[in-house]
Amino acid sequence: MPDDRAPADAPWQPRLSVWGHTWRYLLMLAVSATAFGITVSEAPDGSEAILAVDLLLGVVSFVVVGWRRRFPRAVAVGLTLVGIASAASAGPGILAVVSLATRRRWAEVVGIGVLSVVSAQLWAATSPGAGTDPWWLTLSFNVVIVTAFLMAGMYAGSRRELLWSLRDRVERAESEQALRVEQARATERQRIAREMHDVLGHRISLVTMHAGALSFREDLEREQVSQSAQVILDNAQLAMSELRSVLGVLRGDEGELAPDQPPPTLADVETLVAEADAGGARVHLVQDLPPGATVPPGVARTAYRVVQEGLTNVRKHAPAAHATVSLGGAPGAGLEVSVANPLPAWGHPTTGAGFGIVGLTERAELSGGTLRSAVEGGQFVLEVTLPWPE
Repeated sequence: MPDDRAPADAPWQPRLSVWGHTWRYLLMLAVSATAFGITVSEAPDGSEAILAVDLLLGVVSFVVVGWRRRFPRAVAVGLTLVGIASAASAGPGILAVVSLATRRRWAEVVGIGVLSVVSAQLWAATSPGAGTDPWWLTLSFNVVIVTAFLMAGMYAGSRRELLWSLRDRVERAESEQALRVEQARATERQRIAREMHDVLGHRISLVTMHAGALSFREDLEREQVSQSAQVILDNAQLAMSELRSVLGVLRGDEGELAPDQPPPTLADVETLVAEADAGGARVHLVQDLPPGATVPPGVARTAYRVVQEGLTNVRKHAPAAHATVSLGGAPGAGLEVSVANPLPAWGHPTTGAGFGIVGLTERAELSGGTLRSAVEGGQFVLEVTLPWPE
């Protein structure tokens, strides 16, 4: 079934305002009054009945033209046919034809154009004030006028669609931008959550371990109690400092991680191991790296976080175990980081949600590497392979 959808139903057709309706009706009234006035002035005596019918059809046309957007083809064809017998309907007929042309469908444009020329020719030949101009001159004039109206309608429709497409692109761009901003915020929140987990989990695990020792060990000497208390104090202060650093990200305007301290490097792994050793853990560091080799900052940061999370897990789940931290690799071959510790012979009350491993997996994948955690030969092994370009 042919689509007779009105231009108003198309997304690029704007809804007319009160002023839009007003100036259109004023223009139609001016055109109809001019055409009807010429007809009256040239009509012979005794044409009053014909002129009355002409005026009545004109009034009806002003009412019918209000439906041009709902039934564009029917209204345009009907008013064009009415124009054969009514000069007063010229204004509504022209508006209906122009409105139909805004749809820019060639079959409709050509059809209504031919019908309009024929209607104008018949009106010129049968009206009460018909002149004596040659038919070809009248035909040429009508073709030019109808073509001008159709081109105006097609231009108006094309311009409306162009403006609509530009507005639609802007709205979609703003919507997509808002979506990208929301995704970026979600990603940043996840990154900050991982950062807080990595930073605070390490420090709090040390505090928890030494606080637990002070609670259950009643045979400790005063010097040992003082050392444990000092470790708790130092790590609590470091945890607060690092927490302020991470929370500064939430208050910042840039949306990027910009902690007060420089990002960790592989050299800081030795400090991390030394802190764990000083805190009572038994950690052995094995390095097999080329002398003077430089690891990219992003890779070094991920390696540091792997060791940090691994040692945190050791303190949580196997506090008495001897852990081994291994760093190996070479430029072009990749960087391998592993943390291994024997499984405890008895259960441990501290359990985790597994978010640390999930966060490390995401970090490794974002860096282009892989993470593996498994139980091998009675040991829990956390191993990460990271790209190390030449």
